[in-house]
Amino acid sequence: MKEGNIQISSENMMPIIKKWLYSDKDIFLREIIANGIDAITKFKKLVSMGAAAEADGEEYCIKISVDKDAKTLSVEDNGIGMTEEEVEKYITQIAFSGASDFLAKYEKAGGDGIIGHFGLGFYSAYMVSGNVEIFTKSYDGSPAVHWQSDGNKTYTIEECDKSGRGTRIVMHILDEEKEFLEESKIKELVKKYCSFMPYNIYVDYKGDGKDKPLNTTTPLYLKSAKDCTDEEYKEFYTDTFLDFTPPIFWVHLDMDYPFKLKGILYFPKVKNKVELERGKVKLYCNQVFIADNIKEVIPEFLMLLNGVIDCPDIPLNVSRSFLQNDRQVQRITKYITRKVADKLGSLFKTDRKKYEECWSDLANFIKFGCIKDDDFYQRVKDIIIYKDINGEYKNINEFLGLPAEDEKSDEVGESAEKEEKKEEKKSEPSTIYYVSDEQQQAQYIKMFKDAGLNAIICDNFIDPHFVSYLEYKMPDKLKFMRIDADIAGALKEQDSADDSVLIDIFKNAIGDDKLTIKTQALKNTAVPAVINVDEYMRRYSEMGAFYGMSDGDVAKTMIINTANPVISKIKELDDEKQKFVAGYVYSLALLSFKKLTPEEFDKFMNENMTLLGEYVK
Repeated sequence: MKEGNIQISSENMMPIIKKWLYSDKDIFLREIIANGIDAITKFKKLVSMGAAAEADGEEYCIKISVDKDAKTLSVEDNGIGMTEEEVEKYITQIAFSGASDFLAKYEKAGGDGIIGHFGLGFYSAYMVSGNVEIFTKSYDGSPAVHWQSDGNKTYTIEECDKSGRGTRIVMHILDEEKEFLEESKIKELVKKYCSFMPYNIYVDYKGDGKDKPLNTTTPLYLKSAKDCTDEEYKEFYTDTFLDFTPPIFWVHLDMDYPFKLKGILYFPKVKNKVELERGKVKLYCNQVFIADNIKEVIPEFLMLLNGVIDCPDIPLNVSRSFLQNDRQVQRITKYITRKVADKLGSLFKTDRKKYEECWSDLANFIKFGCIKDDDFYQRVKDIIIYKDINGEYKNINEFLGLPAEDEKSDEVGESAEKEEKKEEKKSEPSTIYYVSDEQQQAQYIKMFKDAGLNAIICDNFIDPHFVSYLEYKMPDKLKFMRIDADIAGALKEQDSADDSVLIDIFKNAIGDDKLTIKTQALKNTAVPAVINVDEYMRRYSEMGAFYGMSDGDVAKTMIINTANPVISKIKELDDEKQKFVAGYVYSLALLSFKKLTPEEFDKFMNENMTLLGEYVK
């Protein structure tokens, strides 16, 4: 037996590891298994080169076992194995001297991850172990070797009687980490970190032919899209994300140049339209799990999707600073964004009906993506659709009655007169009216329909932000007005001067100095009055309320409809009836505008009781 000194002790190394890996210490199992996978891959390479021979019918696999009595967790592979010289080199020298170098350089580098640093993967076992043993036998027939160390200053190495080729790591689990002696916990970690590793992984392997591996060695994303069926896509989705609601559709990623990338991104059905539901995009490197939702690789808006992305060009050591500045990673991000946009565009063009049926599930995702990523916006801006008050879906150009981008004339030599008209049109953006609450704004919608006007439905929580974003992107083309912002302007019959007598009657009846009152003849004669609020003052006030800087209230304007038969006769009434009718008209206008406060509702009910009393006299 040989003994030796290690030049670095865990008392120096462990604080660094715990500082950066404490919340993810269970990742040690991924590292140990990944080392075994690598050892098998190396041996298979030698076999393919004719430098080694494999046994007949041999299954390449990883076997994990737990011994609660001995308090050990073992991981065994049948890969290339190591000689004593290689153990000294790759375990004692590189692992621990590598740790020493890491200690000297790590904090200066300012990275955020150490898993994947050469040699430190093995060292991660000491996160949960008080002592680690290695039993290994090289493929070349050299004597088997036993190495052990408690991770402090000494180690021992000697020959042992291991018979089969490969390596077994035995971790003596610390008392405070006894959860890693539970088979259920180990299976959970294998499913999380090793679901798609390329060789079968068994827990409590019995060799009776009845064992089932915990992983899938050939995940669906490795296949060509043309070889995958819809049922396979749905099954893979359910198995991977434990979501039993089928996705609406998916994007299969497959790139070989200038970088390698494979994966599948799924568009899940939206369960709640009033918030953005975060999905889970799992990132892999050669089928080895790295992390969920790494924003430096996956654009923030794509994290609303569920998916798997496998990219060998991204190292296991995911350093945020590295990813942020790596040009290859930036190209990967752009590629993923483009593929998603292309899929959406293709669906819009080839199956508009399905696209419209899916829109309620896609709307928040696409709008959020536009706000977050200008490249995405440029690719999808013409396939953003809106349901109008007649239940039809239209994009902006269709709603405004404009030709699509690819239908617009680009003929050279247009007349100066046409150019002039185009410039005039630019300076006068089109107004698009929108509805934020179909039930509350039902009276306004009816007035629009009766007048032959149209409006779009914008009732998702993201829509207030999105309409502002579109105005910013297309200031010369359009502006948005909520349907209650300027309904008098949209429905006025003709311009007319204010009727000061009518205004005074209503001011005296209502008694609210903050309320602006105007008169106007409207096309819809059935409605005696409507409430308007300034669009931009309302937006500003609502934004202030969102940040707790205001109560969200905004000054209102009541438009008295002089074309209404009740309003036209109000001057003929005595003072008492004028006051009652004006107050009642105001209550009706408020009821169509917003949810009444308890005081307003009580007043409205009293007015109704007064009317009933008059009716039954």
